[in-house]
Amino acid sequence: MGKARGGFFAFQIEWPTLLLVAGCYAAFVIGTVWLAELWLPLGMVVTVVALALHSSLSHEVLHGHPFENELINAALVFPSLGVFVPYLRFKDTHLAHHLDSQLTDPYDDPESNYLYAEDWDELSKWQRMMLLTNNTLAGRMVLGPLVGQICFMKTDWRDVCAGDRRVLAGWLLHVPAVALVIAWMTTIGQMPIWAYILCAYVALSILKIRTFLEHQAHERARGRTVIIEDRGPLAWIFLNNNLHVVHHMHPKMPWYRLPGLFQSNRDRYLARNGGYYFASYSEVFRKFLWRRKDPVAHPLWRKGD
Repeated sequence: MGKARGGFFAFQIEWPTLLLVAGCYAAFVIGTVWLAELWLPLGMVVTVVALALHSSLSHEVLHGHPFENELINAALVFPSLGVFVPYLRFKDTHLAHHLDSQLTDPYDDPESNYLYAEDWDELSKWQRMMLLTNNTLAGRMVLGPLVGQICFMKTDWRDVCAGDRRVLAGWLLHVPAVALVIAWMTTIGQMPIWAYILCAYVALSILKIRTFLEHQAHERARGRTVIIEDRGPLAWIFLNNNLHVVHHMHPKMPWYRLPGLFQSNRDRYLARNGGYYFASYSEVFRKFLWRRKDPVAHPLWRKGD
């Protein structure tokens, strides 16, 4: 991280993040224009990577990177390349998720995939089957983006109807953010809209690999967050958030410092989360591609606890 000098305009810059933002938009342009015109499948692959990386960079931005100024950070990821999730809603729900005492709570943790047993019992047979399938890695990748989007929008619609202006503002700001992407795709981009929407869905599917095992039900908050010690392409796309205990303990730490921090205190982090650990994403795929990782109904908490 460096400091740009200039009196009143002095500010901190995290150059690795800023350069990665530039690289992400460059990949987006290359994928949606030149490669899409050259060979659509290749353009779609590059675009999927750019969209998934843009989401990970949005996560960095909401935690205060690469600048000290919140508005400048938000401007860097304002174009909603991923289309589906408003940045302001992502920011608000994710920061609420960082209250570790509420991790995995079906109501208070906005990123929880659990239900209270009482709510599970009220579901129809097809709803249960869908959610049980969603608790396999294959199901999470195929159905997860759709299930998550429906639940997310249903909750936000309820809040908007109840008069929550912050939620409404998030969706209103999303309109020009998506409009920029549509304008690009209809004027300069060489990729059909259907192909771009498919890219956005696949990018969400890839991100579901990261979130699939991030948290588990556990009596102690410290035992709810995973370490996946992977250094491959997925870890890069996820900006090292596979080292999730490290991120939750140091949410202001930039992505490129997480591996070094983990390695320098490896035993401490593994002891802290009670050994909730996987050696790589290959191990995760082997164990859970077709097998459910846990029940949908929260195994420890019931309504009123």
